[in-house]
Amino acid sequence: MKAAVHNSFGEPIDVIEATDVDTPTAGAGEVLVKMTLSPIHNHDLWTIRGNYGYKPELPGAIAGSEALGTVEAVGEGVDDAMIGQRVSIAGVHGTWAEYFVAPATGVLPLPDAISDVAGAQLIAMPFSAISLLETLKAQKGDWIVQTAANGAVGKIMTTLAKSRGINLLNLVRREDAVKELTDLGIDNVLSTSEAGWQDKAREIIGEKGAASAIDSVGGDISADLVDLLGLDGELVVFGTATGAPMPLNSGALIMKHITVKGFWGSRVSGDMDPEERKRLITELVTLVAKGELVLEDGGQFGLDDLSAALKASLTPGRPGKVMIRG
Repeated sequence: MKAAVHNSFGEPIDVIEATDVDTPTAGAGEVLVKMTLSPIHNHDLWTIRGNYGYKPELPGAIAGSEALGTVEAVGEGVDDAMIGQRVSIAGVHGTWAEYFVAPATGVLPLPDAISDVAGAQLIAMPFSAISLLETLKAQKGDWIVQTAANGAVGKIMTTLAKSRGINLLNLVRREDAVKELTDLGIDNVLSTSEAGWQDKAREIIGEKGAASAIDSVGGDISADLVDLLGLDGELVVFGTATGAPMPLNSGALIMKHITVKGFWGSRVSGDMDPEERKRLITELVTLVAKGELVLEDGGQFGLDDLSAALKASLTPGRPGKVMIRG
């Protein structure tokens, strides 16, 4: 089969290439999935660079961590009835390939109401977003401030917060990103490149301040988020687009009793009770099936066109995740 393989860590466009490798076989408790679509996530790129929490064995590492496909075969102990099912899965390795194996208990059979594009990106980012929302202090009627609101998780969060009656202030770094979100019907969008945006943010949130803030950017914006939080507020670090240190104001942290913590979706998902996971997945599937949570793609590319796919994934303003076709 053909797969996206890297034999060393480095910039993805330099080290990834489409290579013919042996097709895997499903072991006990596993299924073999024929891949239909697999998204390019930021954490996939970090993994290829060798600076993510998970490092694959080299040489011969196959990239990718989420996909939609069809069960082609099953291993020992797995019901043959799964063969032919259209399924989605995340948190696995090697999905940028024509075939990959996955634990049978981890795949999610999809109803016809879920499109291939939505199903291919249904779990990793949406599940991280809903899991994050579950852990936040913000409740119905409270305010959350989020950076990178035009990113995949940011857009998903706007739908999830609205469905739960939570107010959301959406921060972006470019003026054109404001229009992108407002054209989607998203309210309370501010560009941090605009002078005086902090004052506008305070007017929107009100004197009480926000209960929670989600930072996916890093750098100086973190201090601004702390300023926008109310008493006993929390700053949750979800990502770091800039990689810059966070210069926080000690006085504000002390006087407001601010909590600062990190959130890694992979760990949270792994530690989650199965029934809790099922409840959150059901909520996501329902929102997508009803058309309330829209998951688009930012272009589709074959395995023979990896360079173009990787370039597209790094292009700002795309409507959704760039997809690799099986």
